Amino acid sequence: MANVSVITVFVLSGLNETVNDRSIIFFLSLLCYCTILLVNVSLIVIIILDNSLHEPMYILLCVFCMNGLYGTTGFYPKFLWDLLSPVHVISYSGCLVQALVMYSFACSDLSILAVMAYDRYLAICRPLEYHSVMSKNRVTKLAFFSWFTPFCIIATNVYLTSRVKLCSSHIDRLFCVNWSIVQLACFPEETAINGIVANITVIIYVLHGLFIVWSYLYLIKTCISSLENRAKFMQTCVPHLTSLLTFLFTMLFDGMTLRFASKDFPEFLQNFISIEFLIIPPIMNPLIYGFKLTKIRNKISGVVYFQMNVKQHFMTSN
Repeated sequence: MANVSVITVFVLSGLNETVNDRSIIFFLSLLCYCTILLVNVSLIVIIILDNSLHEPMYILLCVFCMNGLYGTTGFYPKFLWDLLSPVHVISYSGCLVQALVMYSFACSDLSILAVMAYDRYLAICRPLEYHSVMSKNRVTKLAFFSWFTPFCIIATNVYLTSRVKLCSSHIDRLFCVNWSIVQLACFPEETAINGIVANITVIIYVLHGLFIVWSYLYLIKTCISSLENRAKFMQTCVPHLTSLLTFLFTMLFDGMTLRFASKDFPEFLQNFISIEFLIIPPIMNPLIYGFKLTKIRNKISGVVYFQMNVKQHFMTSN
């Protein structure tokens, strides 16, 4: 019989080969996290404070940035602490919470992108119905369910994982994920239901992705014949498409590394690929929307111009 024991602490072994570079990694990680906080909080504050941005597209963008903060907070503080600590451990309950946060964040990103695609479809293809369909009340409900539904789905996966008896406490990653915990199971037959629910979850979010792709293909087909619609598409849909492609690229690489990575694969490269979705989208998304969407770009330009005038006036007065 397998050596079944009660696991109370997990050892994260993803940092084993980075002993000599931890100070550099700590500085870069702290810089990355501060940048994520700065760009996302800035965009959220701009949207909340400016009444002209209280429209469905910008409300969804605000929720998108909030979700980015939610997901990265589940990783960076613990990771930064591990870089300063000689031991890299996490409690059993803390590991399950981290797994819940990380993947509910990723699934919520896809759900919000699906709502954004629906919003752009209505705005471009059914403009006369847009304001009646995408009322503030409905947008609020869609935004809530685009986060709450993934949270419940991932919580179900995590609950099933918590019922599995484990024979090891070593996780070969920088953070906790369901798949890594389930691999530690003493009795593989116990994880059958986990696999079924995990596959159902994957199917649900693959369908989300297909819906988004279909929406934009339909939008492209619709916009080709109209100069006005082409301008709308380039202005508001290109950022969404860029965010979608960035998300799919990072999650695909993470999934492939998680399931198929060889033991001979460099640990540093495995680690980087596994946290790409916590680095690239949370930084790139606010920057893409900030530079591409005219209203937000003008607002940012106005704030920068005001600060420069204040600084110049202060220097002149002194």
